Amino acid sequence: MIISSMAKNGAILTAFALITTGLVASIDAFTADKIAEQERLQLTSQLQEVLNPSSYDNQLNTNCVIVSDEQLGPYPEQVIYRAYKNQQPVALVIRHITPSGYSGDINLLTAVLADGTIAGVRTTKHEETPGLGDKVEVKKSLWITTFNDLTVQSEDDARWAVKKDGGQFDQFTGATITPRAVVNSVKNAVLFAQNEFDTIFTAPSSQCEEVTQ
Repeated sequence: MIISSMAKNGAILTAFALITTGLVASIDAFTADKIAEQERLQLTSQLQEVLNPSSYDNQLNTNCVIVSDEQLGPYPEQVIYRAYKNQQPVALVIRHITPSGYSGDINLLTAVLADGTIAGVRTTKHEETPGLGDKVEVKKSLWITTFNDLTVQSEDDARWAVKKDGGQFDQFTGATITPRAVVNSVKNAVLFAQNEFDTIFTAPSSQCEEVTQ
C-alpha cells in the first residue's frame, strides 16, 4: 500500500514537472517572437531617426557589415548598415561606442552620406548623470542634432571639439566630459566612413543580429 502510494505521488510529481516544463517552453517561444519583433521595430525607428527613409530604397536593417576598428570604439564587432538608392550607395549608418563618458560607455548611431556629410546622430545607450550629461539624448536636448549636415575635413580639424577646447560644439553646464567624448567619437566615425566608404560597400554582407543598443 505504501509502495503504491509512493508510486502514485511520484507519477503526479512527474506529470506536474512535465506540464510545467511544457508551459515554460511555450511561453518562451511565444515571448521570443514578441521580443524579436519589438527589437526589429526599435532598430527601424533608430535608423529612421538618423537617415531619412526616403533617401534609400533597400531594407536597411538587414543590409549590414560587422567590423572591428579602434576608431569605432574599444570593443569588437561594431555594426555598419548600408543604404542604397536605385542600387547606388547612399550612406553608411555606423554603430560606435566611446568609453570616455563621465559614467562610462556611450553608444552612438551616426549616418554618413556618400559625400562625407552627416545625415544624423543619436545616442542609443548611456549612463550619464541625469540633468547634466543626459543632454546627449534627443529627448532631453537638441544638442545631438547640431551634428547634422557637418563634415570632417581632416584628423586635425580643429572645429571638432567643444568650445572649451577651442572647437565649435557647446559643452553642457557642469558637464564637459560627456559632450567632449561624443564629439570625438562622432568625428572618428565620420573619418572612418570617409576613408572606408567604398570598402564597406564592396564587403560581403554579414549575418547581423538586430542590435538595438
